Amino acid sequence: MKYSANSVWENKDYYDVAVIGAGHAGCEAALACARLGFETIVFTVSIDSVALMPCNPNIGGSSKGHLVRELDALGGEMGKVIDQTFIQSKMLNQSKGPAVHSLRAQADKAWYSRTMRQVLENQERLELKQAEVVEILTENGKVTGVQTYSGTIYRCKAVILCTGTYLKSRCIYGDVSTNTGPNGLQAANYLTDSLKKLGIKMYRFKTGTPARIDKNTVDFSKMEEQFGDERIVPFSFTTNPDDIQKDQVSCWLTYTNEKTHEIIRNNLDRSPLFSGMIEGTGPRYCPSIEDKVVKFADKNRHQVFIEPEGLETNEMYIGGMSSSLPEDVQYAMYRTVPGLEHVKIVRNAYAIEYDCIDARQLKPTLEFKNVEGLFSGGQFNGSSGYEEAAAQGLMAGINTARKLQGKEGIILDRSEAYIGVLIDDLVTKESHEPYRMMTSRAEYRLLLRQDNADQRLSRIGYEVGLISEERYKRVVDKMYWIEKEIERLEHVNIGANAEVQDILKQYGSTPLNSGTTLAELIRRPELSYEKLESLDKMHSELPVGLKNEILEQVNINIKYDGYIKRQKKQVEQFKKLENKKIPDNIDYDAVKSLRIEAVQKLKEYRPVSIGQASRISGVSPADISVLLVYLEQFR
Repeated sequence: MKYSANSVWENKDYYDVAVIGAGHAGCEAALACARLGFETIVFTVSIDSVALMPCNPNIGGSSKGHLVRELDALGGEMGKVIDQTFIQSKMLNQSKGPAVHSLRAQADKAWYSRTMRQVLENQERLELKQAEVVEILTENGKVTGVQTYSGTIYRCKAVILCTGTYLKSRCIYGDVSTNTGPNGLQAANYLTDSLKKLGIKMYRFKTGTPARIDKNTVDFSKMEEQFGDERIVPFSFTTNPDDIQKDQVSCWLTYTNEKTHEIIRNNLDRSPLFSGMIEGTGPRYCPSIEDKVVKFADKNRHQVFIEPEGLETNEMYIGGMSSSLPEDVQYAMYRTVPGLEHVKIVRNAYAIEYDCIDARQLKPTLEFKNVEGLFSGGQFNGSSGYEEAAAQGLMAGINTARKLQGKEGIILDRSEAYIGVLIDDLVTKESHEPYRMMTSRAEYRLLLRQDNADQRLSRIGYEVGLISEERYKRVVDKMYWIEKEIERLEHVNIGANAEVQDILKQYGSTPLNSGTTLAELIRRPELSYEKLESLDKMHSELPVGLKNEILEQVNINIKYDGYIKRQKKQVEQFKKLENKKIPDNIDYDAVKSLRIEAVQKLKEYRPVSIGQASRISGVSPADISVLLVYLEQFR
């Protein structure tokens, strides 16, 4: 579609930053810019869709919980809002080590959206505007403003693209295709053409969502009830755990069966996913039920989670059964699932196609390489998920503000944060499908736990200006006491007396033959400081309000001490390559012995460091060695 305004009018109000999109990325980007002192305007196709959750009704989950915790430690908002609006909370993977523990909260979708909107509306220097942006205005390769569908021009110094899945979006199920955004909202049909004029390469991706069903038509007696945790852990480090303990709403587990799969297989010819009607590439790690049945033909059942969408609605989400099959097939397949035999569909499942970018066009700061002042965050960058979007939005917002401040951008590396892994993967690795964060992507995940995100990142949040001095001081105090307690416990001697042996027997731990230290006992898998506290006769008086957090960190750091030290040594080697910067003006054609493919890739992506260059597909270890030798002559 080509855009042509009947009349053009320039809005004379002053703005530093324009954020396009008010989803999870846009909210974090806008709040960061406004809180750092910049006049910010946020454009959205619908004011009622601020922080919308068009797919799953939850925040967090495996690795995604890490992102929310990190975002909070840097001064983001998502963790605070979900702490206010959750209806169930669960720490996942508790049977495994702390590196993969991940918090996940079931959200009341409408409540979450309303709460985040209130935060934006009450934020100084931030303005919400319902309008479709159709063009990015530039002069000499630099952003000067945006133009909306009505022809209105808004001048600004920087723009952050957070368009989510709205660009030329198309919703599809069966042979039904509508040019709308998620949940039937208006698509943004014109901005893609403007971006292409600026030389930005676009991709076409696809994602999907399951049907929403009427709770009154579900037979829960045939399902397994899934409860929240007895003790609720907050996402935000600023939330007092005692303030959020409450009754929780249950989720439910059921399964597909051979009858379900037979119906799906018999109707694959009617699936737009297999007929060629869908052009975009879908997410490998979040497949539709059609994909699962075809790709995992040996499995006779798949998990299905029935999740409430909120406290004031009867709509429920069918997790694990996203689809783009025709409506009649959806009814047939859902009604084969135990508990759903008489289910009524409120909203059909559908696939959605949308335009996004090849994120390798971005610097690690999330600014476009070829358009100064144009930043990007969220699903528009080729990622998937609310949490990935919010994390990118925050970093795009921070770096936009720092650019306007004349300061160097903040780049988190892979050893500092999951956010660093996420952005590094997006800007260096070729991907032709929506990117999803996973714990396995993080090489240093024992150091990047969700429980220590405040210790890792609060200093950066404070230096940037999004964390208060009082909050940062609390983290510094906490770190002081953790270090002090670990040192003390390493020197608390424990004898092989009757009291000690009784406690060890109580927890199924091997009796002592001779004396040891309390720290050595804590290192045993079946023991912890809490279980041994009665043996600590000279224990410290830890600060009120920090005791539980300190003891959690003491336990983890003592128990995994050897592994943590080993991973820290690996990080030292990693940092050496990351700290070897590559000059912006390097002429790769002049580097003798570099392979032709490596020269092409390096010229295309312009890595900022040797470490980043080493992660570019097509650049070999031999190429890195050649590049290191070449750079040495300029040092």
